[in-house]
This record gives sequence, structure tokens and C-alpha cells, in this order.
Amino acid sequence: MTILLNTDKNISGNERLEAYVNETIQEELARFDDDITRIEVHFSDENGPKEGPKDLRCMLEARLANKQPIAVTSHANTLEKALSDSLDKLKASIKTIQSRMEKH
Repeated sequence: MTILLNTDKNISGNERLEAYVNETIQEELARFDDDITRIEVHFSDENGPKEGPKDLRCMLEARLANKQPIAVTSHANTLEKALSDSLDKLKASIKTIQSRMEKH
């Protein structure tokens, strides 16, 4: 599984953030490793330098083998929480797709 990290100009995409994102995604999505070919992570700060509630956004786009891509989005006060919430949504979506495929 290839993981690509993208940030907007308001979020520093440093090595520490990239390592955290890679480790977290590998750990959380390990059981779907055969199904997922690539994941793109997009972090953005919707208010820019201004403070605001839940202004950090994490959008995950998962490319599944022989299926349409899945995209989920989450807003939170921290990047870690936004990533965690997005991963929960993504796992639920993948489980739904897998269960539908098993029925056919």
C-alpha cells in the first residue's frame, strides 16, 4: 500500500507528520492491505492562520484494487483527531464494500 501525504500552505508537512501518518495508516488498515493499492491523505486548515472550532480537515482517498476509489472527510481541532475520524469512516466504507461483494 502506497501512502501519499498532501498538505496545504497552512500545515507543515514535515517528516514527523509523515512518519506519524504512515505508521497510523499502516496499523489501522493492516487487514485491508491486500485490497488497498494507494491512499492519499489531504490535510488542510480551512480557516488559515485564524483559530476556529474544527477547522482542520483530513480527506482520505483510498484506491481499491479493481474498484472505484473511496473518499472520506473529517473535521477536527487536531490533525491526529481528524486522521483518526477519517480512518474510522474509511474502514466502515471498506467493510460495507466487502460485504456487498461477498453477497454477489
